Amino acid sequence: MSGFDLLVVGDANPDVLVAGAPVVPPYGQAETLVASGTLALGGSAAIVAHGAARLGVSTALAAVVGRDAAGDFVLDALSSAGVDVGAVVRHPELATALTVCLGGPGGDRAILTAAGCLAEFEPGELPRARHIHAASYFLQPRLAARLPELFRGAAATCSLDTNHDPAGRWRLAAGLLEVCDYVLPNESEALALTGAATVDEALAAFAAAGVGTPVVKRGRHGAVARRAAETHTARLTPLEPVDTVGAGDSFDAGFLAAVLNGEDLDRALAVGCACGALSTQAVGGTAAQPSWEQAVAYASRPGISPG
Repeated sequence: MSGFDLLVVGDANPDVLVAGAPVVPPYGQAETLVASGTLALGGSAAIVAHGAARLGVSTALAAVVGRDAAGDFVLDALSSAGVDVGAVVRHPELATALTVCLGGPGGDRAILTAAGCLAEFEPGELPRARHIHAASYFLQPRLAARLPELFRGAAATCSLDTNHDPAGRWRLAAGLLEVCDYVLPNESEALALTGAATVDEALAAFAAAGVGTPVVKRGRHGAVARRAAETHTARLTPLEPVDTVGAGDSFDAGFLAAVLNGEDLDRALAVGCACGALSTQAVGGTAAQPSWEQAVAYASRPGISPG
């Protein structure tokens, strides 16, 4: 193969999803019964790669996992979806990262992550691709330091979804934004990254920093993008969610698949919104990710209004 359509670079780990957890679990060796528990593929990069492959995009993932059962689980889940895992390395000593999501009242959740080998991830020689997407920037300092160079030297378009910064600093490497064709934060991340008070101000700040097309995900309110000083939006009548874990990553997969398939920006936003919404119909980030046909059908419903 001469190359892939999409190379995703970033985190991959199992998620343990617990529904019905108390706001503060009692300690003292007390056992608390909860509504359900699910083991699923997690990590923003892994969920994006899985979703893109499900949409028919030729996809590879570059990541690090341990030489343990958790790493086996991650690789099996990705390979079964059609993701090429040849660029996933196995750390000889450190464990695969693991995330526990405690689902509480009103759809809120607490996310506990044992970073394991994530901080040691430094990509080596990467496969060629038409587009490179990086995720979970703040969990992988070695990747973060190299990302401007990696993007600048790539014969590909590039995108970044930083995800949350556990340290709360929200600082990006110098020169990174100016080599990003797309940034794909959610609303709270966009405001934190730019220091802006509104989404419009955040979009303008990203554009001023050199991002070709900044995109902000707004959950139930759809998504908004800016290109050449013009604002593009997609809104939809959202589905009643079963679980929202990974919905933003499924948006990324749908948006990038549409871009790679030659769709215009409005259509790409609508397909991204459709993928994010449909992914909420089962527990975990990947169980309900749609096919391209399912995503396009939902994006064409009257409830979605690009403009």
